[in-house]
Amino acid sequence: MRLSPNPEKAIFVVRENGTTCLMAEFAAKFIVPYDVWASNYVDLITEQAFIPLSRGAEEQGRCGTNESELQISWTDKAYTLRLYFVKESRNTSSGPEAWWKMSKVQFVYDSSERTYFKDAVNPGKHTSTTRHLSALVTPAGKSYECQAQQTITLTSSDHQKTVVLLLSEVRLQPFDINSDFVFSEEHKCPVDQREQLEETLPLVLGLILGLVIVITLGIYHIHLKMTANQVQIPRDRSEYKHMG
Repeated sequence: MRLSPNPEKAIFVVRENGTTCLMAEFAAKFIVPYDVWASNYVDLITEQAFIPLSRGAEEQGRCGTNESELQISWTDKAYTLRLYFVKESRNTSSGPEAWWKMSKVQFVYDSSERTYFKDAVNPGKHTSTTRHLSALVTPAGKSYECQAQQTITLTSSDHQKTVVLLLSEVRLQPFDINSDFVFSEEHKCPVDQREQLEETLPLVLGLILGLVIVITLGIYHIHLKMTANQVQIPRDRSEYKHMG
């Protein structure tokens, strides 16, 4: 793990054969439901643990031509996040197309860990996993970038509870890194593209409106000058006398 300027974000690097083969930078938080006793010690109620990805996390992983994996563990391995990536291709009428995506997320957590779990009933290790995931789809050879927060849901072995992963400020590339420790050209997520458009559109429209006003004033100014230079033709016949 390497430190990022943002205290809530960390950089993870997997290196093989003396060079970087997977790089990830993001902030992550998990929302994990768990059971506690109600005040009557008869009923169970559900609380939520908010577990941030710690800066003291350790990473390991593996890189392949078409499959890569990043594993991150923290708090004495009470928490482990595994991210799985695949690269796919297909032939189209315009030629072959290739892209990569995140195909699976797994989060293992120990509810006997007391930092985030308070008085959990039947504490122990649980595994939560995504179902049929296809996320962060990116053209091959590019890195994925998304500042906006994204939500990924996982199903836990703890009575099928729903665990939520909140990912934000993501920059990630699990394949085809050409320069050591350097991301390739970024592919922005649709949300960021839309926000960028929403930010620039008023500016563009303002410039166009300003241009229209300038052109209109210019034409009006030219029209006035041309009108002033024209010979004034008398409107009344009686005025012809004075012209002679």
